[in-house]
Amino acid sequence: MAQTRGEADVQRIAALARLALTPDEVDLFSRQLGDILAYANEVQSLDTTGVEPTSHPLAAAPIWREDTLVPSLDRDTVLTEAPGASRPAGLFRVPKVL
Repeated sequence: MAQTRGEADVQRIAALARLALTPDEVDLFSRQLGDILAYANEVQSLDTTGVEPTSHPLAAAPIWREDTLVPSLDRDTVLTEAPGASRPAGLFRVPKVL
């Protein structure tokens, strides 16, 4: 049986991803790839005359909140409550992350 273009593409992509696909998977994925490419062609055929290109789907500018000063926690109180903290050094002991 001759291999279709979609099947060859799926097998090439699977090889690049180091995936071992069964013949049923190759058939399924090649049909799905064909459906995706057919839809992409359908989208390409839409008339976009007069539609300005955008770099983001939301054209609105970001909404920023005002910075407000709030009091911080007292360092000595926090160091006193923290397990394994060094008050003289002003440091917290944390678990190693490797």
